[in-house]
Amino acid sequence: MRIALITDAWRPQVNGVVRTYENTGAELQHAGHEVRFVTPEDFRTVPCPSYPSIRLAVWPLWRLGGLLREFDPDAIHIATEGPLGHAARGWCLKHSLPFTTSFHTQFPEYIRLRAPIPVQWTYAYLRRFHGRARRTLVPTPSQAQRLSAFGFENVVVWPRGVDSSLFKPRDKDFLKLPRPVFLYVGRVAVEKNIDAFLNCDLPGSKVVVGDGPDLARLRTRFPDVHFTGFQFGETLARHVAAADVFVFPSRTDTYGIVLLEAMACGVPVAAYPVSGPVDVVNNGVTGILDEDLGRAALAALKLNPDDCLRQAAAHSWGRCAEVLFQYLAPIRYEAEVTPQRATVTDRPR
Repeated sequence: MRIALITDAWRPQVNGVVRTYENTGAELQHAGHEVRFVTPEDFRTVPCPSYPSIRLAVWPLWRLGGLLREFDPDAIHIATEGPLGHAARGWCLKHSLPFTTSFHTQFPEYIRLRAPIPVQWTYAYLRRFHGRARRTLVPTPSQAQRLSAFGFENVVVWPRGVDSSLFKPRDKDFLKLPRPVFLYVGRVAVEKNIDAFLNCDLPGSKVVVGDGPDLARLRTRFPDVHFTGFQFGETLARHVAAADVFVFPSRTDTYGIVLLEAMACGVPVAAYPVSGPVDVVNNGVTGILDEDLGRAALAALKLNPDDCLRQAAAHSWGRCAEVLFQYLAPIRYEAEVTPQRATVTDRPR
């Protein structure tokens, strides 16, 4: 099956959306499908205002249409609501083609942190964007309920995975810092609420792995915190595994793949009891969810790492790819047999 995945979020960005599609696309290809990513790499781009590391495609509709005609996909999935996502949606509607979408990011809350725009207005706009999709995929049941409360329809849950061959228990001595080590991994931006973590009165050391527009400010404000910048692959996994507690201060994430990655390393989580953590973390077993983030971090030190490993083992990118495939809206309905995973007739109509 030929699957077109259109995403505005792509390398060199480092975030959960990019990792989701990199890993899912690889699993789909391993299953015998042909995957065509349509990303900003295919277009002339400009930096996103206030976040220059994000590149946005400029007037992509004409070229995107040509790429899709050339690829001739059997299914089209639109990952993001950026310029490419809007262009792909418009192209599908113009040609009466079915498509699916994903809701990865709580943009209304992100925008509200930067501008006085009511979240209801932005949700209304996004409801219109996703309203013509056959299905809108979200990562957790709580996010599905939230969107349904805002009037979204045809919302289904598409869970995430973790690479347990990379994220696994490792030598704690990799970080030669006073113990315990409390660690955050992710984008360093205002919506991640990192100040809440760094303001906690905690013993030992605090480590922030990542980069973003808030990095310079945080470095100046918190000189005792260890900021590593972006880390990748084995080095990233070693940082995570060397921590004693993974602290996730965000209140606006829809999932948080880093939570699974931490648990796969045997590192318990401290987070707020909000959408994302409430779906991923088994409170009191694999992490502590508390409105007092510092209290959660200290309590997480007492949890059993083996419980974290057992929960993470239930998640894989292979299963994630299978679920995405099942929810695609096929353009053609011939009884085409596809290797290893499923057949066209296995998919929901």
